[in-house]
Amino acid sequence: MEKPNFTIINEYSNGDAAIKKMLLQIIIEEFPVEKEKYTTSFHNRDFIKTKEVVHKLKNKIRVLGLTHGCKIAVDYEKQLLDENIALHHEFEKILDSISEFVIHIKSTI
Repeated sequence: MEKPNFTIINEYSNGDAAIKKMLLQIIIEEFPVEKEKYTTSFHNRDFIKTKEVVHKLKNKIRVLGLTHGCKIAVDYEKQLLDENIALHHEFEKILDSISEFVIHIKSTI
């Protein structure tokens, strides 16, 4: 399974440590909130809201270098339009790996 990484963040920051730190802080602050919104909307079977949150999370998945994870998010977002949750468990694995990554980077910045 892919692991979150700094590849895209390093490209965006172009070697500027302050920009890299700012991008990471945005992820640290926003990701847990968005993950909670995903979990709540999914458990409430609110597929429209779940799709919206997946769409937002897709950007963080991409920025964290998860190419395959981004494809899963795109496919899952489309499936949710039909109330299809076949990719739910795979998507949650991606979210869990990002959660671990966020915990790790919190302690380093």
